[in-house]
Amino acid sequence: MTARTGPPEVDLGVVEGCDGSFQPTVQLKYVDADDLYLTWRWEHAPDEPRVLYFERAAVAGVLAELAAALPTPLPGESIERALTRSLGEGPLTAPEREAALLGRLATALIPYHLGRELDLLLERGIRPRLRVQPSPSTGQVPWEALRVDVTERLVEHLDVAALPPATVRHSPERVVSPWDPAGPVVAALDPRVPGPAARTGLGSVLGPVGEDSPLVAMVAALGDRLRPEVPPAEAFRRSGLTRDVLQPLLADAARFLYVGHVTTGEHGLDARLHLGCGPDTTGRAAPLGGHRPLTAADLVLGHRPEAPTPWRMPNRVALVACESGGEVRFAEPTGLVAAAIHAGAEYVVSTRWTLPTDAGVRRFAPGADAETSVIARAVLAVDAAGDAPDPVVALNDWQRGELARWRETGAVAHAPFTWGAFTTAHG
Repeated sequence: MTARTGPPEVDLGVVEGCDGSFQPTVQLKYVDADDLYLTWRWEHAPDEPRVLYFERAAVAGVLAELAAALPTPLPGESIERALTRSLGEGPLTAPEREAALLGRLATALIPYHLGRELDLLLERGIRPRLRVQPSPSTGQVPWEALRVDVTERLVEHLDVAALPPATVRHSPERVVSPWDPAGPVVAALDPRVPGPAARTGLGSVLGPVGEDSPLVAMVAALGDRLRPEVPPAEAFRRSGLTRDVLQPLLADAARFLYVGHVTTGEHGLDARLHLGCGPDTTGRAAPLGGHRPLTAADLVLGHRPEAPTPWRMPNRVALVACESGGEVRFAEPTGLVAAAIHAGAEYVVSTRWTLPTDAGVRRFAPGADAETSVIARAVLAVDAAGDAPDPVVALNDWQRGELARWRETGAVAHAPFTWGAFTTAHG
């Protein structure tokens, strides 16, 4: 578990008393300054924080390697070039190169002292939980996938979640929505966005969904919990899924599953969901290509200027879309994930980087063929995690399974450019 060398004098007293009667949870927070500062504290010992810093020169290189490996377009880069660079030329489709990169990241970012504390618990058969609040420079690090041993990854030792900022978690206006395992599920599955999809890049993310698709079976399994109510095969690529349709449904729902497009703006509150809203819909974003996106600011402040009413979110929210959790790359992380948590969500699944569609993987990734599918399996896993007793563990279980298949087969369908993108914010 120890990811780097360091000074031998490590005080393990903070975890000495853990006896397995509860799951020890550590909060690890990163802060960007000239150097990279970090602090961690165990939730059972809040008055004993640790503080360290890494010299920027020691971490900048490997973070740049990660950015160059991901399918998120770099400044001035087209999505086609980004996919060629990442899937066709980068390390995330090559097991040995990918493992080496994720090992260098672990060595650079996981402090030796924390590694020893975690080791002590693991040696006693106690599985800790790690909650990470990244800084902008570490916002795309796939913590779950970090290689911390010769072959093993962080998620194989720990349960790993994202930690929302304290200002969001402890906002005086925040009231967490209750969880009802049998409650309604609002699903916006690849909603049809008005306007010229080819020009705006807002076409289908799932592609054709046949009646024999596992995705249709997923929707059918929801039964009368599904909102809006529709035959399962007709739940995909629907027109008319607007903010005015979804807002009242979400207020009474148990969870929300969104599969579609998210785009980021110049600041977190401008992060956008793309629904079926036409240009005449009210909201805080300017119309784009025949529709008006729904922003994080709309969720927090309300989208009707004449009577602004903040949205109410269900206990569990999943945003299966490109960089839906990309707000952590801003100095003020106030995007869609923070908006959902502020509006009542306890768990929010999001992604750290651009998700290649199945069509993109088949075109650009070596070894992919006409049957290679990544997005549908991710949607199935995220949906199942939403109904699990502990969504963090459930999503981690899927990642552990994908990792095992990746390690065993090296098949691009199980490469970490998909499963490593996902994280669950637990507020």
